[in-house]
Amino acid sequence: VQAPDQGALGIVIGGSGNGEQIAANKVKGVRAALAWSEETASLGRQHNNANVVAVGARMHTQEEATKFVETFLGTPFSGDERHIRRIDMLTAYETTGDLPPVPSHHPQQ
Repeated sequence: VQAPDQGALGIVIGGSGNGEQIAANKVKGVRAALAWSEETASLGRQHNNANVVAVGARMHTQEEATKFVETFLGTPFSGDERHIRRIDMLTAYETTGDLPPVPSHHPQQ
């Protein structure tokens, strides 16, 4: 896995897809989403602007896996402010290593 060019998308395939997703997410700039349904493939792009999709080959038929990938590739990022804010927090953490503050409306444990 290499850090993606701006706008590039990738696909990682393994037994369950979990290990591949974890490995891909170690690469700076990668936001890999594990897809186990068309909905999760779509939401990974829409809400998280995922640029890599992980699929478990032992978990799905070839037809299902192909549909997940097609859905992922065909779904645009929503651009909603809340989604941009979330991605910006991830990018800041990836850059600085500092966790974002706990929101004031969230009870601290």
